[in-house]
Amino acid sequence: MITVTVFSRHGCHLCDVAIETLEPLKSELNFDIEKIYIDGDLELEKLYGEQVPVIHIDGVHHDFFKVDPERFRSSLEKHRQRQ
Repeated sequence: MITVTVFSRHGCHLCDVAIETLEPLKSELNFDIEKIYIDGDLELEKLYGEQVPVIHIDGVHHDFFKVDPERFRSSLEKHRQRQ
């Protein structure tokens, strides 16, 4: 199963929107969503700072700030082809 990780901050509106965009695609495209809060993690805060949400597909950077469903579908399909 593919894991889509959303690096987020507490109270982040864009992060909530990203999750809301991914949720309906989850069952259709067969992936799990993992949400990781970067608050208080100095390494993650240094990496992602104000770019949240940051989206990874199985640990590979996909995008940040927002999820474009068509771009996400395309990236997920390319990821599956490489497996």
